[in-house]
Amino acid sequence: MPLLSRHVMICRTDNIGDVMLTLPITAWLKQHVPGIRISFLCRRYAAGAVGACTTVDAVVELEQFLLDPAVFFAQAGIDTIIFAQPDRRLVRAAFKARIANRIGNARQKLYQVLFCNRRVRFSKRESNLHEAQFNFEFLRPFGLTEIPSLETIKRLYHFRVLRNARADRLVAAHSFNLIVHPKSNGHGREWPTSHYRDLALLLEIHADIHLWISGSAEEGKWLAQHAPALLAMPNVTNLCGSFMLEEFTAFIQAADGLIASGTGPLHLAAALGQNTLGLFPPTRPMHPGRWAPVGARAHYLCEASSCAGCRKRSDPSCDCMEKITPASVCAIVLQWHEQKRLQLAAAPQATASA
Repeated sequence: MPLLSRHVMICRTDNIGDVMLTLPITAWLKQHVPGIRISFLCRRYAAGAVGACTTVDAVVELEQFLLDPAVFFAQAGIDTIIFAQPDRRLVRAAFKARIANRIGNARQKLYQVLFCNRRVRFSKRESNLHEAQFNFEFLRPFGLTEIPSLETIKRLYHFRVLRNARADRLVAAHSFNLIVHPKSNGHGREWPTSHYRDLALLLEIHADIHLWISGSAEEGKWLAQHAPALLAMPNVTNLCGSFMLEEFTAFIQAADGLIASGTGPLHLAAALGQNTLGLFPPTRPMHPGRWAPVGARAHYLCEASSCAGCRKRSDPSCDCMEKITPASVCAIVLQWHEQKRLQLAAAPQATASA
């Protein structure tokens, strides 16, 4: 019998990309369970982006929650909890608090078999589902057995991003603002930094296009040491380490596009409906079939077959990524550039006819 719930908490306390690919189930629940309240448990650094999702009623920061889970559960009125990512501490806390419905994947961890009473069972190893689709498996106890297509999932993102004065000021200086996120914090196979430099060279003739380098402070130091030619380009500005996630979300929204490998900002930009280009190897489990950006204006580039280096999962790059040419990436950026030019040209006509 499908469970009935008034207040569900979704637990996703890992990386921002995984969080973004989990958010569509909040809209799906809202559509199919009228009146349900949804809380989303995530790490503090991700809360700024999750808070802009209008199908989430409350954002709970993991760091605050762990101070006293029993008190939180006693006050929150949660009757269902979904462990979209296994976490022994959270599963035990929900069990001890006697949360009525505890949903977890029994194929992942033994403690989820012991402490979850609404178990789902699925394996990602040989599946052809996208990562975003796997999350819908957790909704089976609600009687929601359909796994939506990626086209449907694209329409399940609903954000209201507040404008940020600094983000607006940065993009105001240039007609077309392109964010490039060269590093992946070890979460994706990376496009060579020399290719990013060559991309900047190809775009240099377009005086109105500016490239903004994003990343963590540590990634900024790495780039300063290993890619000084990229950072020295006149059409490039290094912003690594200068944003909190909430401000960075506003910056992505205000810009004109983002390029990255399979990492968090890529999935954030796609979820916001921004022009997004992901660069991927063709090898499981890193391939776009599993991790392509999902959004209304999301695209990816990928070689057709794997190279020998794809098996070396600890390497940051490989021949497959080398073979994605700066010219092919530049062509997509120039398409975005032309689309914006046409939109701006049409805007006065639309205003006049109105």
